[in-house]
Amino acid sequence: WEHRFRLTIVFHFGLCLLPLYRPEKCLRIYFVAHFLTIFKKLCFCRFDYQELLHNSTFCLVPRGRRLGSFRFLEALQAACIPVILSNGWELPFSEVIDWRKAAIIGDERLLLQVPSITRSVGRDRILALRQQTQFLWDAYFSSVAKIVLTTLEIIQDRVDSLVSRNRLLWNSLPGGLYALPQYSTDAAQFPFYYALLGKSPSQQFTAVIHMVTPLQSQISPVVKLIIAVAKSKFCAQIVVLWNCDKPLPPRNKWPSTSVPLTVIEGQTKTMSSRFFPHDAIITDAVLSLDEDSVLSTNEVDFAFTVWQSFPERIVGYPARSHYWDSSRSRWGYTSKWTNEYSMVLTGAAFYHRYYHYLFTHYIPASLLTMVDHMANCEDILMNFLVSAVTKQPPIKVTQKKQYKETMMTQVSSRWADPDHFAQRQSCMNAFSHWLGFMPLVHSQMRLDPVLFRDQVSILRKKYRDIERL
Repeated sequence: WEHRFRLTIVFHFGLCLLPLYRPEKCLRIYFVAHFLTIFKKLCFCRFDYQELLHNSTFCLVPRGRRLGSFRFLEALQAACIPVILSNGWELPFSEVIDWRKAAIIGDERLLLQVPSITRSVGRDRILALRQQTQFLWDAYFSSVAKIVLTTLEIIQDRVDSLVSRNRLLWNSLPGGLYALPQYSTDAAQFPFYYALLGKSPSQQFTAVIHMVTPLQSQISPVVKLIIAVAKSKFCAQIVVLWNCDKPLPPRNKWPSTSVPLTVIEGQTKTMSSRFFPHDAIITDAVLSLDEDSVLSTNEVDFAFTVWQSFPERIVGYPARSHYWDSSRSRWGYTSKWTNEYSMVLTGAAFYHRYYHYLFTHYIPASLLTMVDHMANCEDILMNFLVSAVTKQPPIKVTQKKQYKETMMTQVSSRWADPDHFAQRQSCMNAFSHWLGFMPLVHSQMRLDPVLFRDQVSILRKKYRDIERL
């Protein structure tokens, strides 16, 4: 409008040069032009438009040249609640998105009622509306790729209505793009909606042990691990993924346990196959273990109890972190013991079985091939995936400095490879490039059992063995 107003003023100043043009009108035009200059100095130069958007609670979105207006997406991006003033405008993706949870729908014929409508919105609803604008922007509108992908997924839901997402999946975190309907159309089968539905995950877990070396004897670390995990009162079954090049040992070579023990021989024997969604996994919770993990039954029980309160996150023991290396302009990976972490490795961690399906069917084949080629970084990739979905960090439980990869001392182990750490540095940057951002979130939270390390009788503590490790 400022540009049009200036053109009008220039036109009338041109008319002032004509002998028949009234002088008082030229004087009035001069004062209007002077006022415009002062107004621009006070307003346009003093305030930044983006800053005004971010500091505003409500943003008016009247119709533009057509029914819609680009102000709508600007408001969403700035977490400013859009006040739609365009009768008959079908909002984007309204087939699946409930816009009344993120915007105020007004009537452009009743503009004088807008102030009273906005004043009547309570603080709690304002917070909910602003949070929803951020979720919808990030999930469906923050890039051209997401807009296109959302469009294609909606079309897919139309074509196959029997395998389609309901509105809860589209309008709740993490969004319809991360809740794959091929896995389930029931929201209760996903780890994100337990609280919304008033449900809780199953009370048992499946231990999945990844083996890449032969079973040497009954005193092997993996045998001790199987026995310790099987003693957990929450353990439903143990699944061993045999990705070793050696022949599968006979059944009598495995330890006898009180829970079912299933051995699945990998067809491809690749690193990414450890996260394949096997039908044998029937519980919501998965305890992912490396064959060299050292865990007691108390540690398993406590970690599972914590996971039940955070079923959408990775909960476990071995923590790692990332950092930005400004000297090399790239992301770095570190295993130093600090008070901060951003990853919990899947060598000893709980997570929901849905992440197996998401890992296999959502991550590009090129990244899976990269992981398989290096025989490395599959645990980092899982952390990237879960953090990208939840926008939250994993959870580390009780500090255990004794946890270490015992196979590092073996020459044939991948941990003994001098290129192992360098490969993990490269993986950090490749994975962040795929997502277009760094999803990992730092955390300083660590959950310990009640009375952990307190100077009280050991008889008062539930998880007594943890402190002795």
